[in-house]
Amino acid sequence: MKNTIVVAGATGNLGHSICTELIKAGTHVKAIVRDSSDPLKVDALKKIGVEIIEVTQFKEKELTPICQGASCVVSAVTGLHDVIVNAQLELLHAAIAAGVPRFIPSDFSSEFTNIPEGENRNFDLRKEFGQHLEKSSIKATTIFNGCFADILRYNTPLFNVKGQTVAYYDDKAYWKIDFTTMDDTAAFTAKAALDATTPRYLRIASFRVSPNDLVALSEQYKDKRFKLVDMGSMEGFSAYNKIQRAQDSAGEDELYPKWQQAQYLYSMFLVHHEALDNDRYLDLMWSKVEDNI
Repeated sequence: MKNTIVVAGATGNLGHSICTELIKAGTHVKAIVRDSSDPLKVDALKKIGVEIIEVTQFKEKELTPICQGASCVVSAVTGLHDVIVNAQLELLHAAIAAGVPRFIPSDFSSEFTNIPEGENRNFDLRKEFGQHLEKSSIKATTIFNGCFADILRYNTPLFNVKGQTVAYYDDKAYWKIDFTTMDDTAAFTAKAALDATTPRYLRIASFRVSPNDLVALSEQYKDKRFKLVDMGSMEGFSAYNKIQRAQDSAGEDELYPKWQQAQYLYSMFLVHHEALDNDRYLDLMWSKVEDNI
């Protein structure tokens, strides 16, 4: 009998990739989608063999029958408080009511458990949901993947191809930053969803590079050695982010306002994995940094 995995947020890039990996493994996948979802994205899921279940409201009563018979619920939703806390709580309660033994929350990020409150708004939302998750009866597994590797193509201060610079803070030019591609994250998550023995936390990275490493890579793959730029202290960076947030109240209703983007950069230099669980599933092949810059 096939395993059944329920995926929420399946029309997003990560959610779709997780569904794809689960289908490849011969899993029965149920995707919870809102009736307002992009029909092209829904059709793309249908074409790979995903069972689509549309809901009008993301409420426990409507979600519970969908979760029945599943061995794990995977959340790949994105959003602000109404999604990360409120909607995921409805999904969590539905999973518990349906007797689902395991839950993977939408915590795909840096290891925010070690980041103080107020330093990253979006991580604070995940911590708030996590408090509810810890009190629940379900077995949960969070997957920390560091940063998604595609950020290296966005001309952020960390690796600015247009400006040909690489940034660092304090004395962290040698600080290793965790990066994982979306495909690698999805492949690992699919394995974890089918693994009844997963611990509370799993930590992965396709590759780990420092600002100094990025300078060397720029010379090799961008045909010019980028300039390493000292951006000042982490303390000053934190204070700057708080000022920018206080001056942009409208940004509280946006998923990625400029100050939130800066908070992500701050988090990259604040925490990184001490150890990796990459070898938990030995058949996975991890992407290389050379293919992502």
